[in-house]
Amino acid sequence: MTISRKKLRLAGLVLVALLLTGSTALAGGRGGAWPSWQGDVSGSRHNASEYRINPATVGGLELKWAFAYPKSGKTARSQPAVVDGNAYFGGTDGKFYATDAKTGTTRWTFDLASVAPAPVVVQDGPAVARGKVYFGDNQGYVYALDQRTGKLVWAKRYEEHPDALHTSSPLYHDGRIYIGTSSRETDHADPSYPCCTFRGHLDSLDAETGALMWRYDTMPATKAIGTWPSGVTKYGPAGGGIWGSPVLDKKTGTLYIGTGQNYSGSGGDFDSLLALDARSGAVHWKQQVTHADTWRVVCGKPDNEGYCPGQKDGTDLDYDFSSSPNVFQVNGRTMVGVGQKSGVYHVFDGKTGEVSWRRQLSETQHAAGTGGIQWGTSYDGEKLYVATYYADPGTLFALNPANGDIEWETPSPANGCSWGGAAASPQVCVRAHASAVTTSRGVVYLGGTDGKMRAYSSRTGAVLWEYDAVRNFAGVNGLTGRGGALSGGGGAVVANGMLYIQAGYYPFYPSEYGTVMLAFGLPRG
Repeated sequence: MTISRKKLRLAGLVLVALLLTGSTALAGGRGGAWPSWQGDVSGSRHNASEYRINPATVGGLELKWAFAYPKSGKTARSQPAVVDGNAYFGGTDGKFYATDAKTGTTRWTFDLASVAPAPVVVQDGPAVARGKVYFGDNQGYVYALDQRTGKLVWAKRYEEHPDALHTSSPLYHDGRIYIGTSSRETDHADPSYPCCTFRGHLDSLDAETGALMWRYDTMPATKAIGTWPSGVTKYGPAGGGIWGSPVLDKKTGTLYIGTGQNYSGSGGDFDSLLALDARSGAVHWKQQVTHADTWRVVCGKPDNEGYCPGQKDGTDLDYDFSSSPNVFQVNGRTMVGVGQKSGVYHVFDGKTGEVSWRRQLSETQHAAGTGGIQWGTSYDGEKLYVATYYADPGTLFALNPANGDIEWETPSPANGCSWGGAAASPQVCVRAHASAVTTSRGVVYLGGTDGKMRAYSSRTGAVLWEYDAVRNFAGVNGLTGRGGALSGGGGAVVANGMLYIQAGYYPFYPSEYGTVMLAFGLPRG
């Protein structure tokens, strides 16, 4: 009896400890939860607890449910979080949803228009921690909702610039939320617009109250630096937006995040990987990998040198770090790797910032920066998995984390545009990957712009399963939707024997319906 009571007391203490630390290990069950965009604080995008879906069973994945959105003209990109048997994600319709992870049945819905002005939509993936769901929107607001009811706990806008937005997904750690801010100011093509005044930043927020604890600005204060050819005031330096999501080395309390290009002028921490102290925001080190990069949409137009200073000398690159970093170990050393839109995967010493190795995986082939590495990569404890976007063709690589050697590479299948729904739109279909890479034991998951969701062998790179998403779906919520290119901004989520993916990203396949989120599982799973 005494031994049983001790065991019971010990089990109770363990449970309390897990609850106090906000752990989702128990909530996720044997297949593991997926509580944030990064998968874990180190940004592995790997679910080591997933055992149902494996190389022997993945070929049996079948559609379990689809959740359809009304047609809105917005892209599907809010990667879900899966915790406590529910899936949490933003729609393209200005709503945020919690659904039953197994059936898709709606648990609750939150209307963003109750906080932010329309048109408002969630473009990042949520983080779930300590009973709350955190996410940002395209109007610059950050939200905390009650995980159980969807009731608003707090919502705040931390940026005065009217073009500010969040594609960076929040990271929760030790009572704080960390989230980056970028903007759509690059989209102003009117010569009368006095470009540019936005500067990117990473914010540390109190998770309970939303109070701003510290901010790291990627640019010095913007000032007038002359006039544009139209006669309006020219401002700079500007830009350095943070599009990707932060990660953390828990041992040292160091945050890692990448930045984007200049919008106007030059200077600041553009095209850089930052290593910041998580508690204070102090700089541990920073690595700038491009020495000149000033780009906005006017650079894509001919004879706009006066509005795009880099057009003449070729420094209108748009070489953002939109990809989230990975923290991993090599021979006892903590390393941090990150993919760039230049097509280079960079690896640095996590403590010093010293360059360990770099691997050029692609060259740009299309519009500025789109030939490279987008949104996210994965590390499964053995290899790094990196996918290229418009790289003629986009290719999935497995790299040796110690030196960058290519273990295997698998191009987007040559027949991807000739079967399924994409075959009807050859002018749209491209062999490319906008999605972030995800892994579980023995399996790599990656969606294509040809509308195919695929699973690959992590050992050989062979395609083990593929599913065509360019088709109509009857949504469990009563709407009809149509899939398309697999989502950028995020990727597949694998948890508790299920796979989730948003479908309906650029390039856009013809459709009279809105986009969909798809959920797959195994037979009788």
